[in-house]
Amino acid sequence: MKTCHQFKTVRAEYEREIGFMLAHSERYAGRPAAKSSAKQAASAKQRMARALNSHVGRCPECG
Repeated sequence: MKTCHQFKTVRAEYEREIGFMLAHSERYAGRPAAKSSAKQAASAKQRMARALNSHVGRCPECG
């Protein structure tokens, strides 16, 4: 699937955010903060999927 620059930018931003959360979760394993970060990362993955799906539906380059 060919994607536009905006798609790649949005995806990169979400993946960066998710990476930070997962790294924090690993760093503080066994603490409540780790569990919270892991849940936030899972939520961010869902938001990323929703945002990218919405983008593909609207973008003439991606669709």
